[in-house]
Amino acid sequence: MAVVARTARGGAGGGSSALRSFFSYRIFVSAMFTLLFFATASVLFSSHPAHFSDNSEIETTGNAYMHRTFLALKSDPLKTRLELIHKQASDHIMLVNAYASYARKLKLEISKQLKMFDEMAQNFSELGVKPTYRTALYESNGPVDEEVLRQFEKEVKDKIKVARLMIAENKESYDNQLKIQKLKDTIFAVNELLVKAKKSGAFASLIAAKSTPKSLHCLAMRLMGERIANPEKYRDEKPRPEFEDPSLYHYAIFSDNVIAVSVVVNSTVQNAEEPSKHVFHIVTDKMNLAAMKVWFKMRPVKRGAFVEVKAVEEFTFLNSSYVPILRQLESANLQKDYLDNKLDNETTDEKNMKSSGDTKHLSMLNYLMFYLPEMYPKLHRILFLDDDVVVKKDLTALWKIDLDGKVNGAVETCFGSFHRYAHYLNFSHPLIKDKFNPKACAYAFGMNIFDLDAWRREKLTDQYHYWQDLNEDQNLWRSGRLPPGLMTFYSTTKSLDKTWHVLGLGYNPSISMDEIKKAAVIHYNGNMKPWLDIAMNQFKNLWTVHVDADMEFVQLCNFGL
Repeated sequence: MAVVARTARGGAGGGSSALRSFFSYRIFVSAMFTLLFFATASVLFSSHPAHFSDNSEIETTGNAYMHRTFLALKSDPLKTRLELIHKQASDHIMLVNAYASYARKLKLEISKQLKMFDEMAQNFSELGVKPTYRTALYESNGPVDEEVLRQFEKEVKDKIKVARLMIAENKESYDNQLKIQKLKDTIFAVNELLVKAKKSGAFASLIAAKSTPKSLHCLAMRLMGERIANPEKYRDEKPRPEFEDPSLYHYAIFSDNVIAVSVVVNSTVQNAEEPSKHVFHIVTDKMNLAAMKVWFKMRPVKRGAFVEVKAVEEFTFLNSSYVPILRQLESANLQKDYLDNKLDNETTDEKNMKSSGDTKHLSMLNYLMFYLPEMYPKLHRILFLDDDVVVKKDLTALWKIDLDGKVNGAVETCFGSFHRYAHYLNFSHPLIKDKFNPKACAYAFGMNIFDLDAWRREKLTDQYHYWQDLNEDQNLWRSGRLPPGLMTFYSTTKSLDKTWHVLGLGYNPSISMDEIKKAAVIHYNGNMKPWLDIAMNQFKNLWTVHVDADMEFVQLCNFGL
């Protein structure tokens, strides 16, 4: 019994212990949830939005918010709206500061943008600490004032809009791909402008080169006026015997440019060892004959040299029945071809104008070289000079050069594949293809020593006529004196040392002064003639030093010397 009773008491005690353990667990869990609830509530009520400054927070305590109940928070949706506005503003502050930092790295190149971004970040920060908004939105214990919040939201959105516009406008400055593409587009556009400017410049240069400068026209008119005013002073004299004396050094110059001819004559005489043995045969057109004669009357050649001035019309054998080029120049087809090309050049480029728009090719003066043996029948040798050369040394050694029975002594102009016969002649024509080597080296005209006896023996004028007659339709070459010259003297030219004749001063700025110093003759071939404004300055003084600047008409006509 005693055992049973003890057992019963023990069982009752065990049930009571289990019950106590169950209630203790529930109390513990309830206590933990209560503590968690109060901790969460404390965090929620004590949290507050940071103010927009990068370095500080709004100085508020959690006590004001602890007085709000959880229910009050749920019933205040404007708080959530304020939090969203605050987040948007903070995000844009970070974005603006990021762009400002990058602008700061790029330094002076975009200093204006740096200032703009810094000011925008400052504006955002100042907006958060405005007394009105600080008191009503962050420090107030009551509900958020909707009117104040609406005004605050409007200002924030306005500043966000401005920030986005600034970033959009300046994004190209920070996006490398955009910058690279923009740079490529700029380079392409500038290159297009450069090509256009080069074409325009080249065409303008060509027009300047082919036009008669006002100063040259003025000089010719004043010389002509002098002849009219004083006819007795400029009567024609009888030909001097020296003009036909084969023992003297004879020069042929064919030009209508008075000042250019005077420079050729002056520079030759100044460098001659025996100037009294030099004879200059100048041939011009009828229009400029009087001016040319008056010049050499007013400014006679010094040191005893002789000058003969004639008009091309005085050589009566040079008529259209004998001279093919005159016959062709009178041809209606050639004139039409020239005029058509000239009109085309007004809307195309300068390349065609170079070949077909040059009036020089329509002048007989350009072709007189092919008739030297008949123009000066008593001479054995003659030195042909263009009017755009300057002589720098005594040239009498040219008359002593052994030409090996050949007719023409000239300097070769080819280098590499340039200035070969293929460049000047139409090798698709069977006659050209059969007679000439396309790789043959071309040579210069403008300073040539001609053996007139060998010329007559080889009958080269007839050879020239043959080719010129065949080219009436311009199928063999386009125009000019050089192609028929290369054909006429194809196998009868002796190559001279290059120091005798240095070319390119009218188009090539890279010619060295050492090369010029060694030269006997320098040649301003090309469009940049030394008497033009477009002449290259580094070479112009080599020509102007031989101009008679003391001549009154030169001073009056403003040659800009």
